[in-house]
Amino acid sequence: MNLSRATFLCAAALTAAALSGQFHGALAQEPPAAAELRDGSHDFDWEIGSWDTELRYLPEPLTGSNRWIEYRGTSEVRPILGGRANLVELAVTSVSGRIEGMSLRLYNSQARQWTLNFASVASGLLSPPVTGAFDAAGRGTFYGVDTVRGRTVLVRFVISDVTPNSARFEQAFSADGGETWETNWLAVDTRRATRSD
Repeated sequence: MNLSRATFLCAAALTAAALSGQFHGALAQEPPAAAELRDGSHDFDWEIGSWDTELRYLPEPLTGSNRWIEYRGTSEVRPILGGRANLVELAVTSVSGRIEGMSLRLYNSQARQWTLNFASVASGLLSPPVTGAFDAAGRGTFYGVDTVRGRTVLVRFVISDVTPNSARFEQAFSADGGETWETNWLAVDTRRATRSD
């Protein structure tokens, strides 16, 4: 989405503050110092492969709506750039339609952080990235800034409950600087059984 220069500068300031733990609530919790030292370049290795995806999506976020739409489909995750990045292809359907998209995850070895960049076939555009890392317990937390109906919002994306065969993905928006969050995307992936011929 195109942002005016003033909105862009505001968004950049919000992102910088969010990533440095300047906001209240969940953003105020700083990661342990050990997290800064760990090499997270293999934190997504567990996800390479084929997954069944169950997705719940809130199409009208930050409006007071509680209308969720349920989708089912698949996610395919493959390594690229020699394993220093990965690409997710998502295809899910419901009675309301289909969501097809991709997420490009890139690791910054200097910052020791990942950027997650999502694009949907519907818009043909990359959303602003969310940036963050996994902690020692295997929970990934990523923050960014986006616009929703012309309004600048914080974005939080959390990957949790990670096992070799399942994981949970949750996206939430905040319109009040991280004081409160509204979840609008919940997905659970289950690894697809490998066929032996």
